[in-house]
Amino acid sequence: MTDQQTVPVALDVEALIKRIAVEGRSAQRQLAAMPSEARASALMCAAARLRADSASILEANANDLAAARENGLSRAMLDRLALDPERLESVAAGVEAVASLPDPVGQVIDSSRRPNGLKMSRIRVPIGTIGIIYESRPNVTADAAALCVRAGNAALLRGGSEAVHSNRAILAALTAGLEEGGVPKAAVQLVPTQDRAAVGAMLTASGLIDMIVPRGGKSLVARVQSDARVPVLAHLDGINHTYIHSAADPRMAQEIALNAKMRRTGICGAMETLLIDTSFEAADALVSALLDAGCELRGDGRAQALDARITRASANDWDTEYLDAVLSVAIVDGLDKALEHIARHSSAHTDVIVTSDAAAAEQFLTHVDSAIVMHNASSQFADGGEFGLGAEIGIATGRLHARGPVALEGLTTYKWIVRGTGQARP
Repeated sequence: MTDQQTVPVALDVEALIKRIAVEGRSAQRQLAAMPSEARASALMCAAARLRADSASILEANANDLAAARENGLSRAMLDRLALDPERLESVAAGVEAVASLPDPVGQVIDSSRRPNGLKMSRIRVPIGTIGIIYESRPNVTADAAALCVRAGNAALLRGGSEAVHSNRAILAALTAGLEEGGVPKAAVQLVPTQDRAAVGAMLTASGLIDMIVPRGGKSLVARVQSDARVPVLAHLDGINHTYIHSAADPRMAQEIALNAKMRRTGICGAMETLLIDTSFEAADALVSALLDAGCELRGDGRAQALDARITRASANDWDTEYLDAVLSVAIVDGLDKALEHIARHSSAHTDVIVTSDAAAAEQFLTHVDSAIVMHNASSQFADGGEFGLGAEIGIATGRLHARGPVALEGLTTYKWIVRGTGQARP
């Protein structure tokens, strides 16, 4: 198998991707044949190695962070990149959580018996070899690997150059633990080059890679969707709205808005636009709390009238994922106008209503067509772990195959099993 740490000087990227994808497909067949308990046990070994190798992983991450600061990465990107002992423990715990989840492989989705006596069943099976192309977040290396292995898939990982040392260190720990548990080493591979041509080679590896999952900025996702000859499971940017209805409790509205924006500004579940009903009486206190917390607000004319510190929003602001302590604010004339704004500007990721009016909440939940729609909760709950799914491979905003947090079930497909007693079709 290709060395994960070294790359030939003269690199044939297409040949490299083909070689490691073939190795991955072979390993996937072995992995899928392993008992569920064995795959779970191997993941527990991987989590233990992540903890045992924490010092080397954090050292590698420190090297990445130093380079990122020199290269002028934004505060939000640095936050995505950074690991500390607490975050690394969370990564290891996430691998353990995936190991403990029910295995979807082999589950019977439904079954029936035809009038001719044939018994038809749909059974969940692994997708096969999954390519994950991602930026910044080294935790994705562990999350994606754990989810793929638990669901019987091989993982071909291509991380961003800003996290190259972190990704290699995490992968080394993971594969050592997985091998200890009997998983073939080629079942989880990191593309051993940062050459951008490797992404193109993955996208056109039809027949070798069964699905591509991009995790990153709009330009990455757009390129993947434009160039891929392999099925893509993608999410676009998280332009997430929180609508403060006229019947919202002021204290609840303030707590949710502050958390949705300021808990972690650089994650895809962060609120990017705040919609305030014109009849909500505590609007000035709400925007003041956000400003006092260090959030820059960009608003329409009516929002600006609430506080002199609010700057004028441009037309582009309503379609921007800031991933920073910046927030667009608009005043809307009732629920219907809020729904219209969301329909125009939402990226179909996560949208929220805060209200004590049950009828208004149900109307919002029914009419907003996003992957995740919430009532009286922070959009920062848009996370696979918070949904009880363990880790997640991403939040899909499309309409096919899987939507919302994609975890184990989203990494399976199904096949039909037909059992007969000698039937021949007339």
